[in-house]
Amino acid sequence: MLVTSKEANKLLKQLEMERMSLLEQEENGKDFLAAVGEDVESCRPEYDYDMMQNDINKIEEKIVKIKHSINKFNSETYVSGFNKTIDEMLVYIPFLTQRKAKLGQMANTMPKKRSPLSMRSTIIDYRYTNYDIKKAKSDYDNVSDELAHAQIALDTANITQKFDLDL
Repeated sequence: MLVTSKEANKLLKQLEMERMSLLEQEENGKDFLAAVGEDVESCRPEYDYDMMQNDINKIEEKIVKIKHSINKFNSETYVSGFNKTIDEMLVYIPFLTQRKAKLGQMANTMPKKRSPLSMRSTIIDYRYTNYDIKKAKSDYDNVSDELAHAQIALDTANITQKFDLDL
């Protein structure tokens, strides 16, 4: 079946929730308590070991196939306007996000600021910037634009480009 990355990830989340539900059912049904003298069979919860293992294995096999298909798609599909694969964009975007945060701090710094007074000294220290604040602001604006463009291009690829998901 042909799906987008977004559709595949949605299916993946659904299967992971089903798996977690089965694991919880297994945890609740794999053993039980009965008091001495109590009829054990009347206390026994419904639990079929073979069926439970089979159901969990089937879901896990689907999860493996979906994750592999997504990884293959991500490593082979190029994002428009970036000459990078989706996989590369998933590394690039966090770098841009970190750079934007750093440059935002640098762009909003004062050229000279007084350091807190030390209890041991009466000397006033000043901290001076060692870079051009206007350049940091300009770089911040450029990185912000690049990040927004990268996020939009990645989102577009994930919701429009399809790949074959063989389940």
